[in-house]
Amino acid sequence: VQLQAFGGGLVQAGGSLRLSCAASGLTFSRYTVGWFRQAPGKEREFVACIRYNGYTYYADSVKDRVTISRDNTKNTVYLQMNNLKPEDTALYYCAADQQIILSSIRASEQYDYWGQGTQVTVSS
Repeated sequence: VQLQAFGGGLVQAGGSLRLSCAASGLTFSRYTVGWFRQAPGKEREFVACIRYNGYTYYADSVKDRVTISRDNTKNTVYLQMNNLKPEDTALYYCAADQQIILSSIRASEQYDYWGQGTQVTVSS
């Protein structure tokens, strides 16, 4: 199983980015895919996830600015981020798990597979 996250970059506050997470080596449609982020000196935190059935969940800090979606034909999950703020600066990771239960979707340790991370930097 391999996950590859890409699409990060440097953007000004108020700008937008779309991150992608491309998966291989798994029956993608059966997996919950989550996005997490980690800023320097801080713990990894949940951003959003999309379940195998298409249901989506967001962290309160981003829910009005972020949309997660998936294209099972391309084995890819997208994270559209709008109105970016300097506090969104972090390394963004995608993760996948097939067996994760709903109550655990925000817990990074419950995901089996991880991508390498893509850096998002938002300047003020």
